[in-house]
Amino acid sequence: MNRARPRGGAGGNPRLPAFFIFVFFILTCRTLETPPPAPEEHPPAEAPGTAPPAEDEVEIIEETPPRRRLTLTGAGDNLFHISILQNSREKGGYSFSPIYQEIKPLIQGADLAFINQETVMGGEKLGYSGYPRFNTPSELAQTLVETGFSIVNHANNHAMDMGEAGLTATMDVWDAQNGVTYLGIHRSMEKKQAIIIKNGVSLGFLAYTYGTNGLPLPKDRPYLVSLINREVMAQEIDALRPRCDVLVVSMHWGDEYALQPSAAQRELAAFLAEHGVDLVIGHHPHVLQGVEVLPRPDGKRTVCFYSLGNFVSNQQEKETLLGALLYAEIVKEGGQASIAYWGLIPVVTHYERGYTGTRVYPLYAYSADLLERHALFARDAGFRREFIDGLLAKLNADLIMRNPFALPEGLSGP
Repeated sequence: MNRARPRGGAGGNPRLPAFFIFVFFILTCRTLETPPPAPEEHPPAEAPGTAPPAEDEVEIIEETPPRRRLTLTGAGDNLFHISILQNSREKGGYSFSPIYQEIKPLIQGADLAFINQETVMGGEKLGYSGYPRFNTPSELAQTLVETGFSIVNHANNHAMDMGEAGLTATMDVWDAQNGVTYLGIHRSMEKKQAIIIKNGVSLGFLAYTYGTNGLPLPKDRPYLVSLINREVMAQEIDALRPRCDVLVVSMHWGDEYALQPSAAQRELAAFLAEHGVDLVIGHHPHVLQGVEVLPRPDGKRTVCFYSLGNFVSNQQEKETLLGALLYAEIVKEGGQASIAYWGLIPVVTHYERGYTGTRVYPLYAYSADLLERHALFARDAGFRREFIDGLLAKLNADLIMRNPFALPEGLSGP
């Protein structure tokens, strides 16, 4: 602010200059002694004529949800014949670990591993046995856990082979194992929903079987084994569907030794797709069947493995000695999960003369020498590599002929 010049000139008051000098001296000294207060921290005033930025000009940075990935393997029928028990006997019990030694990397490498345990483990008091009513030593449970299996299905036609006592004892065996989820058998009507969360992805599991070989369920405990019943299945699937990212249903179905799925299987697969199931794991025929991708009403898809064939057995038909591991990569991005890749890892059940040396091998590690040592090689001239390749060629699935877990980004890529 401009100050007015004092009036007067030479004729003015002669004391005024001295007065102003005195005031200037006092103010200057006080300024030097007392520093001015620090300015308040306010944002700089906007320049005249500027307006605040419009909302559409404001940069909004949203954090991208992480890409989560989970791998799942699944094995078919783990069918323990009496010859396997006899050749696995050792002092003080049974040793089943060698059977899975060659396949273990493909089970332990997965985040989750499923198996259809075809036989119950009802305890020695009920008598260990093979076909037609199986009872397997409980040492097998620990071996399967050590191999890497964490999800075990018992909803199959042999669930009641040892009656209610055998099934209850089987549940006791699995309850004693840490980190194992068993499916399809229940202690009470209040069935617990099986939901597993791994790598930030939630998977829900259900399991059903067509029957129990004519052995009835107790009238007062019909819930012991989950049977295929569309009304019940619809209720259970619809209740579980909203609670998980991926819904997996195990189905014990189909006709034994049939290389193609039956009409009943296809109809049930369509029913499962209608109710939003993501993945169907099929077993029971003891032979490999194909894979089908079905559309769903929500625009997504259901991947159905109709039958994974046998995993372990001492059956003699050459078709029953070829099975496969299901392999799936599940990816979750932006809150949505999908099966990004699926395929089959072919496996061979090997045994030699006298049903000795039972082992499961991935086909990519099954040499010509091993094939020639197989007990069936000498008995059946049709059991040759050309036969195996011919069966595999009829499957509608990617055949994985290497260890997918050796690839840091899997088979679906980054």
